Amino acid sequence: MRRCASALLLATALIALSAGPAAGTEDFAACTGLPCAHCHENPAGGGVLTARGTAYAGAVAAGGQRTAPAPLRRYGRGVALFIHIVTAFLWFGTILYVHLILKPAYAAKGLPRGELRLGWAGIISMAVTGTILALMRIDSWHTLFDTRFGVLLCVKIGLFLVMAATALLVTFVIGPRLGKQRGRSPHPGRGEFTPGDLEHFDGREGRRALVAVEGRGRDLTGSGKWPGGSHFQRHTAGKDLTAALGQAPHGEGKLAAFPVVGTLVSSANDRPAPHERGFFFMAYLNLGIVVAVLLVLTLWRL
Repeated sequence: MRRCASALLLATALIALSAGPAAGTEDFAACTGLPCAHCHENPAGGGVLTARGTAYAGAVAAGGQRTAPAPLRRYGRGVALFIHIVTAFLWFGTILYVHLILKPAYAAKGLPRGELRLGWAGIISMAVTGTILALMRIDSWHTLFDTRFGVLLCVKIGLFLVMAATALLVTFVIGPRLGKQRGRSPHPGRGEFTPGDLEHFDGREGRRALVAVEGRGRDLTGSGKWPGGSHFQRHTAGKDLTAALGQAPHGEGKLAAFPVVGTLVSSANDRPAPHERGFFFMAYLNLGIVVAVLLVLTLWRL
């Protein structure tokens, strides 16, 4: 339900930001053969209107007939825009859900293949459809660099390229190192656990599912309520759940049936490895970029 709610909220926001008043666009110039300077004081288009542009805008506002764009161009742009928006819903919605609901730590021990495929499909789709839409809108370098629309488009492209670069690093450099044990012998699964030791027993890929509560480590392997080390997609094994249990509808008594396998101890040397710190940095960098892209869309429609 939360995934659906997040996606719906983002979809509503993007629809609102994508919608704008119908007015003279490059379609008018494409159909009439007239330059942008016919309606705008800026030869590159946009900004202050000439007398002819003001008259045209007034006719449109009064319900006058607009010049119809070429059907092939109109429908082609409509298809590209539809795919572009749907991809943004899925891609941005997943990023927001992972960062705000699941938290990036859930993937710090190995990147889920499904999310990798979704992420790269989104990057490719956004690149292709974004290029098509830009080529249909930008008719000269002046439009790209001398108009408000063009400058904001350049900012959006720059943010997208940063996201694509971080995806390359995470997929091919950082990702393969996640989940690999650092240079120490495997923990036997009994006795004293540091937080780092406990993280290995996350219940995934055949590993045992251990959690710590009030300093005691318990083995939840085989529990029907912890399949794959996940408890109703809210909590994961391999962690100290003392604080989380205080907000749960039940107390520690529910865990009494599970065997105690050790105690949790602190460790001053349990600092995350450099590649793990890099993963968290890039994860939250992407969250910031999503917010920045939404801000650009807001400025686009002001």
